[in-house]
Amino acid sequence: MLDLHPKYLIFLGGAESADSAKTGRGIAHWRPELCVGEHRLSPDAATVGLASMSVDAAVAAGAKTMIVALTGIGGKLHPSWTPTLVAALEAGLDLAAGLHHKLKDQAELVAAAARAGRHLIDVRVPPEGIEVGSGRKRSGKRVLTVGTDCALGKKYTALALHKAMTDKGVNASFRATGQTGIMISGAGVPMDSVVVDFASGAAEMLSPDNDADHWDVIEGQGSLFHPGFAAVSLGLLHGSQPDVMVLCHEAGRKTINRYPDHPIPDLKTCIRLTTDMARLTNPNARVAAISLHTGKLDEAAARAALAAASAEAGLPAFDPIRDGGAGLADAVLAAEARS
Repeated sequence: MLDLHPKYLIFLGGAESADSAKTGRGIAHWRPELCVGEHRLSPDAATVGLASMSVDAAVAAGAKTMIVALTGIGGKLHPSWTPTLVAALEAGLDLAAGLHHKLKDQAELVAAAARAGRHLIDVRVPPEGIEVGSGRKRSGKRVLTVGTDCALGKKYTALALHKAMTDKGVNASFRATGQTGIMISGAGVPMDSVVVDFASGAAEMLSPDNDADHWDVIEGQGSLFHPGFAAVSLGLLHGSQPDVMVLCHEAGRKTINRYPDHPIPDLKTCIRLTTDMARLTNPNARVAAISLHTGKLDEAAARAALAAASAEAGLPAFDPIRDGGAGLADAVLAAEARS
């Protein structure tokens, strides 16, 4: 479990887009009661909808931890952030981040934390003792969110699905695999920081044997169709041994984000290839539904896109932001009942 002390000041730096601020958006959406506000370095930076606050104002409002809530390719700690991060430590805040560049490797931050008696908390650190994946069938049931690309709703879908399943009285646990999910839930394994030979073993550790009626709702990472991040997706897929999968896609997205020369396959191809690879460790794995991100569309266009995706895939399609997770939960439970 993480030792994060709420309440949080969400640091957004100069985030250029909602995607780069997705860690902040996730925390603000799923744990708003833990947040006092957001701090941006530019009025043009992306916002997550919290009150804009200076460091001193946030401390006066009860903040205990500043969370570096940006993500980007490579997970880098930008040098321009350092003065603000040092100021936060000196004002009495702990500092937490889910970046590949570790806070504890930054001499200036280490010195400031020591002077102020504050803590540096790196979330993207795998647990010790991970073994190579065994492929052994485990008890309990598992649903994994998979994607046609990155940054299109795998975490949100898993969280919405978990909430809907527990609302229905299903015995279920959310299993976080990325820094944002870990900060939201307080535990998990940062899959993209695990040495690739141990990725499937890390997924097995994340989702151990459980009661026969228990569901692990596992947050997906990356995409099997992404030229840069397919490896983490495959290791998670094999180690999770999902009984059921939900395929996440964004309406209208035709190519891999930031990789315009790499088209996204059609939904049926994505379903077929994902299922074929999943069946290495679970011969009964299947996709139950489509989770479609329609945030750029108005209501009428969103409904048309959902209908089109459902017809193309031959599966029910839902937008958990517009519709909640109940439909997805019903589809997952129905798919398992048919097995």
